[in-house]
Amino acid sequence: MIRQPIIVVMGHVDHGKTSLLDKIRSTTITAKEAGGITQHIGASEVPIDIIDRICGPMLRSSGAKITLPGLLFIDTPGHEAFTNLRKRGGSVADIAILVVDVSKGFEPQTLEAINILKEYRTPFVVAANKVDLITGWIPQKTNSVMESLKKQNTYVAQEFDERIYQMIGKLSELGFGSELFTRIKDFSKELAIVPISAKTGEGIAELLMVVTGLAQRYMEAKLNIEVNGPGKGSILEKKEVKGLGVTIDVVLYNGTLHVNDMIAFATPNGIATAKIKALLKPKPLSEIRDTSAKFYSVNEVTAASGIKISGNGLDDAMPGSPIIQVTDQSYEKEIKSEINELFDTDKKGVVLKADSIGSIEAISRLLKADGFGVSKKGIGNITKRDVLDAFTYNATDPLNAVVLGFNVQVDEDAEESINTSGIKIIRGEIIYKLIDDYKEFVDAKRKSISNKVESETTFPAMIKVLPNACFRVSGPAVFGVDVVAGKIKPGYVLINENGTVVGKIKEIQEEKTKLDEAKKGASVAISVDGPTFGRQIKENQFLYTRLTDSDEKLLSGDFADLISDEEKELLKKIKEIKRLSKKSL
Repeated sequence: MIRQPIIVVMGHVDHGKTSLLDKIRSTTITAKEAGGITQHIGASEVPIDIIDRICGPMLRSSGAKITLPGLLFIDTPGHEAFTNLRKRGGSVADIAILVVDVSKGFEPQTLEAINILKEYRTPFVVAANKVDLITGWIPQKTNSVMESLKKQNTYVAQEFDERIYQMIGKLSELGFGSELFTRIKDFSKELAIVPISAKTGEGIAELLMVVTGLAQRYMEAKLNIEVNGPGKGSILEKKEVKGLGVTIDVVLYNGTLHVNDMIAFATPNGIATAKIKALLKPKPLSEIRDTSAKFYSVNEVTAASGIKISGNGLDDAMPGSPIIQVTDQSYEKEIKSEINELFDTDKKGVVLKADSIGSIEAISRLLKADGFGVSKKGIGNITKRDVLDAFTYNATDPLNAVVLGFNVQVDEDAEESINTSGIKIIRGEIIYKLIDDYKEFVDAKRKSISNKVESETTFPAMIKVLPNACFRVSGPAVFGVDVVAGKIKPGYVLINENGTVVGKIKEIQEEKTKLDEAKKGASVAISVDGPTFGRQIKENQFLYTRLTDSDEKLLSGDFADLISDEEKELLKKIKEIKRLSKKSL
């Protein structure tokens, strides 16, 4: 049996995600087909006969033969729904619709959605929303945006094209070849842009046509399911419902579930099982996001469907966890193989706590893409243990002495530990903002540490003693030098080519003006405590700054970016001078 494709809607806040879903529902309802639209938990199913009524002629004109039973739209817009719709190796979602406001373009959450879609390798269509706000646009009583465009004034059509080309340009910058859907020759090679108005309904026909056509042409094999096989799905949300207790909202993507079936799922403490007491759907056309909506029971549900499951033992079920109907003992191994890799950690990195497995996966992927590690991952509130674990990095790596919390709170006993340990807690409810806040912290911390390192570390430098430029022989010796490479500062200790200490720089002057430092290319006078000019220091001699083992480690490791390639070579030379000096002793 071919199941309907699962479609999730993503995009920046206020760009029209919910309005689009509402318009699709209202459009299909007004089609007045028998049965209309089937309501699921967290999803709305649009039957194929209604899709055929709305855009069938368009599909058939392209040569497509419709065999899909319908489309299943996820009704909880945003990345939270998408990332919780997960299975091993990718997403449960077959296609995404990325909603972009044509007047505002690509905003932060738009880019976040694109990054997540890239990571999960999920095909998507761009819905260029709010075309009705183009100056001069006159809404038409049609679901077709191209029919409506024919009736607009010339200057409106020109503005329409300009907005689409701007979008094509931005998508090109992001690495996507895209085009207005009517101009695409090969949908497998170009990203389709479908202009719509979620407010007026213009473009809904074309959007449904493109999504149906893509699923029909490129995903038919993926959509084949074993109807009588064991049910497999993903937990979208966990909720407590009055009279039902703790329930889980599940999107079933394979097989069938029945009342009294045993299901397995992941918890913070391992794999658990529960018996299904009830499979629940909201009454037709009720608001599925309204937890007070009344439900009715069904005895079985077949993929692809959204369903609320009631049963004992669901208290610790984790959103984003797979659920598998228990038919033998293989379920535990299967779930562990899918979950364990998500909780793999790095030797160095932040502590990450989040509300769901999907969020953990999405944030981990995006942190890794930016070059950051995660040393510990967990579901639930930030605890005292989390703070103490982050504290262990404070001495060795202050950039990782951080706890990131997504959609979670901080336990009371953790608050005290935060105050005494100085650990940075960064919390948020938007993934991209959470990661941006951490990047800002890292940048500020790096700058602070770099400033401290620069003030406390001796940098590699080579100077040449100038001829006929001795101004005092000793006590201190004052003489002229050229800075050949690197930089020198008061307090730096100088060594000769044999590694012998010559003395410490007391002062640097240029034309009787004191300097805090002198860089490559400068000719300056320096006063040096200890040596006698003519004995330990001679004209045309090369001198080097003495580096401690700590200096060498810092400048060869985490702070290598503070010195140039030339200075890195000089660092190697100074290390070799030190090595030969120790060997001669």
